[in-house]
Amino acid sequence: MTSTTQLALITGGSRGLGRNTAIHLARAGVDSVVTYRAERADADAVVAEIEALGRKAVALQLDTGAHASFPAFAEQLARTLQETWSRDSFDVLVNNAGGALHAPIAETTEEQFDGVFDVHVKGVFFLTQRLLPLLADGGTIVNVSSGLARFSFPGSGAYAAAKGAVEVLTRYLALELGGRGITVNTIAPGAIATDFSGGMVRDNPEMQAGIAAQTALGRVGQPDDVGGAIAALVTSTSRWITGERIEVSGGMRL
Repeated sequence: MTSTTQLALITGGSRGLGRNTAIHLARAGVDSVVTYRAERADADAVVAEIEALGRKAVALQLDTGAHASFPAFAEQLARTLQETWSRDSFDVLVNNAGGALHAPIAETTEEQFDGVFDVHVKGVFFLTQRLLPLLADGGTIVNVSSGLARFSFPGSGAYAAAKGAVEVLTRYLALELGGRGITVNTIAPGAIATDFSGGMVRDNPEMQAGIAAQTALGRVGQPDDVGGAIAALVTSTSRWITGERIEVSGGMRL
């Protein structure tokens, strides 16, 4: 799928890896709808960047933990597709939106646990379900997981378990949507220097040094490492990759 008319929906596209993915896709000739939870100004800035690259973009508000809002969001998206692109479908869904939780299992509250699973599992499951009628046959779904689903760090149990669930869901989506020619894969970033989790990796040189020492390529990841990987997967001429977990960690903890 290399057509310049490709259209992507990127959840959490106003910042971090979602923003970086949208910019990489724009450079590859892909238009985007980016969602934001609260910071409209950040989303508008991403739209402006995409437009400066000669592509079209629209920002829509969406809280992926507010599942009751999904039907109205799907209707708004359908209107946006018609009004902006004169289309009734889009080609690429990137389930990226999310947040971190750092707490030992012994101290994790039920409220914290539910919050993580509401966004990272239930949100991905039911948003994807709601948007399937709008996703074009032959399209692509990319679910964003985490290297923490493979290697372990104390305090990441609930978050990593949610990401593990997403990886299993990816395989089932690939199986059930294969008849429509839709590919579904997981991208699992390692430690990336973004504002995620308050810039925990980006703003901590000591942590960066420790991560680099455990990584085959000898450094922490940058947003371009992940956004570029997602764009490469989405715009690849290969349609024979589905149901896979692709870790983008520079070889962390091999």
